[in-house]
Amino acid sequence: MGLFRSTAFLLVLYLLQGSKSSLVRLNDNGYEDIIIAIDPHVPEDETLIEQIKDIVTTASTYLFEATIKRLFFKSVSILIPENWTNKPQYIRPKHESYDHADVLVAPPTLPGGDEPYTKQFTACEEKGERIHFTPDFVLGKKLNEYGPRDRLFVHEWAHLRWGVFDEYNDNERFYSAKSKKIEATRCSKGITGTNKVYKCQGNSCSINKCRIDSKTKLYEKDCQFFPDKIQTEKASIMFMQGIDSVVEFCNEENHNREAPSLQNKMCDLRSIWEVISNSEDFKNTTPMVEPPPSPVFSLLRINERIVCLVLDKSGSMSTSDRLNQMNQGAKHFLLQNWVGMVHFDSTVQVQSKLIQITGNDERNNLLKSLPTVADGGTSICTGIQSGFEVMRERNSQLNGSEIVLLSDREDNTAKNCLAEVANSGAVIHFIALGPVADTAVIQMSTITGGSHLYSSDAAQNNGLIDAFAALASGNTDISQQFLQLESKGLILTDNPWLNGTVIIDSTVGKDTFFLITWSTNLPIIFLWDPSGTLMGNFIVDSVSKMAYLSIPGTAKVGVWTYSLQAQRNPETLTVTVNSRAANSSVLPITVNAKMNKDTNSFPSPMIVYAEILQGYIPILGAKVTAFIESSSGKTEVLELLDNGAGADIFKDDGVYSRYFIAYSENGRYSLKVRAHGGANAVTRNLRHPPNRAAYIPGWVVDGKIEVNPPRPEIDEDTQTNLESFTRTATGGAFVVSNISLPLPDLYPPSQITDLEAIPDGDMISLKWTAPGHDFDVGKVKQYIIRTSGSILDLRDNFDDAQQINTTDLIPKEASSKESFVFKPGSIPEENTTHIFIAIQSVDKSNLTSKVSNIAQIALFIPQADSDGCDDENDHNSGLSISSLVLIVVGSVVIVSIILSTTICILKKKRNSSRPATGF
Repeated sequence: MGLFRSTAFLLVLYLLQGSKSSLVRLNDNGYEDIIIAIDPHVPEDETLIEQIKDIVTTASTYLFEATIKRLFFKSVSILIPENWTNKPQYIRPKHESYDHADVLVAPPTLPGGDEPYTKQFTACEEKGERIHFTPDFVLGKKLNEYGPRDRLFVHEWAHLRWGVFDEYNDNERFYSAKSKKIEATRCSKGITGTNKVYKCQGNSCSINKCRIDSKTKLYEKDCQFFPDKIQTEKASIMFMQGIDSVVEFCNEENHNREAPSLQNKMCDLRSIWEVISNSEDFKNTTPMVEPPPSPVFSLLRINERIVCLVLDKSGSMSTSDRLNQMNQGAKHFLLQNWVGMVHFDSTVQVQSKLIQITGNDERNNLLKSLPTVADGGTSICTGIQSGFEVMRERNSQLNGSEIVLLSDREDNTAKNCLAEVANSGAVIHFIALGPVADTAVIQMSTITGGSHLYSSDAAQNNGLIDAFAALASGNTDISQQFLQLESKGLILTDNPWLNGTVIIDSTVGKDTFFLITWSTNLPIIFLWDPSGTLMGNFIVDSVSKMAYLSIPGTAKVGVWTYSLQAQRNPETLTVTVNSRAANSSVLPITVNAKMNKDTNSFPSPMIVYAEILQGYIPILGAKVTAFIESSSGKTEVLELLDNGAGADIFKDDGVYSRYFIAYSENGRYSLKVRAHGGANAVTRNLRHPPNRAAYIPGWVVDGKIEVNPPRPEIDEDTQTNLESFTRTATGGAFVVSNISLPLPDLYPPSQITDLEAIPDGDMISLKWTAPGHDFDVGKVKQYIIRTSGSILDLRDNFDDAQQINTTDLIPKEASSKESFVFKPGSIPEENTTHIFIAIQSVDKSNLTSKVSNIAQIALFIPQADSDGCDDENDHNSGLSISSLVLIVVGSVVIVSIILSTTICILKKKRNSSRPATGF
């Protein structure tokens, strides 16, 4: 087919953008293409690079032994910030970017917050997002508190790669064991130690015995487990890998199912090794005979961004106003970037050399070069190859260069250049327009680490402008990103007005940009700033049917109000507002959105995620809404929740989630998320991240506790009020197949994961979050509550366990708080020490949920441990520094007084023994 008269532009930018999945591959037992990225806010220090190499090299051997000679680290890329000094050994990245980073080295969010952690908000056995280390941790300044860095890296890698969880729980550090003792939450139980309270006030520190809470019958929350320094137990790496003897993961034989660990709660009491053994990594490998080679490292430094726009202007682009919508999106992209341009025609002749844009005149000439007529066929490969030639004029190597390809047609020859694209070193971002855009290009974006975005022909949904906006800036430095504050559209018929407000909070306001588009006639535009001043001087582009206004300097903080009056009926109007961080030293509030997978086959459900952060601090209490648009333009609206129920794994972690099952057709869907923080929005700015590395409070050595510096005290309940804000974010495209309408009722209620049981006299009080008829939507028909004296019997033979009468329990709407009080019956099992409780939900179609997490009530008052460790009464750390000073000073004073008194007495005795003399 003939070339679709392609148009390409060369863009020189300082950013990276791509789909956010990991690029790690497992090849011959070795993990390749691991990316460890150093955040731009980390001060330049080449020692970090060397320390990263050391950590990974020694971790590879530890991982190899822990996985029974199966897996190791083969190749690692270290991504170095652009603001670090360039060195000859640094090369240009290919597909590597911050979005693809598996490990991020960044400054601590809060002073003293150096705990390593893995961002993990998906279910058991599903991969995590990324590992977070701080520079001080990498440099070895936290060895006492967190143990050897290489071992901890393997601990975090297990979170990231295999979707396992910690075998401790900071919210439930102790539990009542079958032994009728209070035990520390750990795995295995063979790990020995003592339980003590270690507190410091000023210069005064003390070690005391743990006290039992009268309500929970367990130790109070300030009690900590101090492990013995010398151990023989080999498991588990997911509990305390810093113990010298620990070299294994807990397995089915030594797994502690009693403990309320996160692993037990999230993975249905399965051991770490059971989960790992079920992973694709293990299914596709066999143990090695020879030791693995050392990892190979590449040092990659971020450079200027080179982007070529390859825009389809084939005949099909003349339908549904596609050409104009494409130009609106492309102009929005170009209006906010300083660019160079090359224009070429169907014969791939360069008609203009690279132009460095230095002013508005050159920029306007560039914008006029966008295509105005749609005709001809479609040849995607030829367009991409032409884009490669354009970019080679600036740099002969295409490494890291990017093509933004927009097309609305299928091309059966596109697959012919897949190998060339894969080997080019360039990144392909694909914007699919309309229902039949080419599917082969999705493969190109996947294999090169690019983004896949989608827009329907429904102009009121603003899809193309959102897609281009998502690619306009990346995340090399958050202060340089364009953040979308508003993206809204409407078809106006009877009411000619489109009214709304945009909140510009104090974290943004620089380079604020308002864009208005229409389908027929220019509307009357009113825009007022927070003080009520009417803003004018919108620049009107009648050809592309758009008007825009750049606010000079920093826009006023507060509520901006707009009113657009349509001049035709019907009319389609859209409003888009972008802005940057107001101050590079104050991180802005950001929203990132994604689906749990890019392709799906019905009836498998999907999950929507939206993460709201300021820096790395989670934003809580926001109203978050997802808009999922199908190929035909139909939009499904979902409210996302951060409640730790249904699709949401952790409560109050700043990740808002919801199941999506309202499929309307086969094909592409796009995701957009809108977040609004009002008076009730708060930031948990003093909260430790979930799934963080265990802090070692100290060690027991020869019966004495050798303490580490105390972890900085943080009030977990402190929440700081946050000003109002608005944000929107594009979450990319995904494809669903095998849908047959009408949809049958196939979805059960979601699993209850937050069941709690509290003793109340001779009664038991239960609390949980209500699931829905279909996962987390609607209302269930009934709850089945069962109890057992055996936790495994309840898990494996739920239907045979003793059932509680729930006739009076009327289910509430999904996400509501449920409660129920009952009197337990007699437990038939002998020597029973606990009552274990679980719930199953049933919907109106008699579909049943998975059995809930298992809550437990102890039938005895547990005994406190009696260990041989000294407390403050006979241990040196019980004496404060000030007390020692007072003792020393007091002793000196007393000795001085005694000496003075003795001297005086001796003098008097001498004088009395002398003969009297006169003058």
